[in-house]
Amino acid sequence: MRKVVSGLFVSLDGVVQSPDEWQFAFDEEMGAALADTLETADTILLGGVTFTEWAGYWPTVTSGEDAGFAEWINTSPKYVVSTTLDSVDDWANSTLIKGDLSTAVNELKAGEGKDITVAGSPTLVRSLLELDLLDELVLLIHPVVAGEGRRKLFADDAALKRLQLVSAQPTSSGVIIATYRPAR
Repeated sequence: MRKVVSGLFVSLDGVVQSPDEWQFAFDEEMGAALADTLETADTILLGGVTFTEWAGYWPTVTSGEDAGFAEWINTSPKYVVSTTLDSVDDWANSTLIKGDLSTAVNELKAGEGKDITVAGSPTLVRSLLELDLLDELVLLIHPVVAGEGRRKLFADDAALKRLQLVSAQPTSSGVIIATYRPAR
């Protein structure tokens, strides 16, 4: 069975919103961790906000250092979870998930292929974790306090959810790549 894996940049105070505003370094180890996603996943889950932001950008990238990722994400099947979008036809290989999230994700997991990655989409990550659909959560924890006014991965009133640490790797810039699996 395929796994659903999420990888997120997060600050010490739990912020995941706009990492481009507080992420101070991107090192080789972080690049290798993200490249691993390209090798181990062939399907992408996106929330509506991330889809809307990315659909206007990634199809336009054809050269430069992001060209490899752009080609991968543009050609991979993308499944969009949104209650506000009516169509995802403006980005090739995109399908809007309608109906029950658990049913849709379990069907994807039971299908053929490599892992399923969740790109960005912290609201979707929270939902997948709450519904016990997320198999791995990879956090790239940056040694920075991003501060107020930014959205955190988990709300202060989030329900208790136990996770098991699978691995933790410090990088040359001080980021810790921590991989967790839900305790089941």
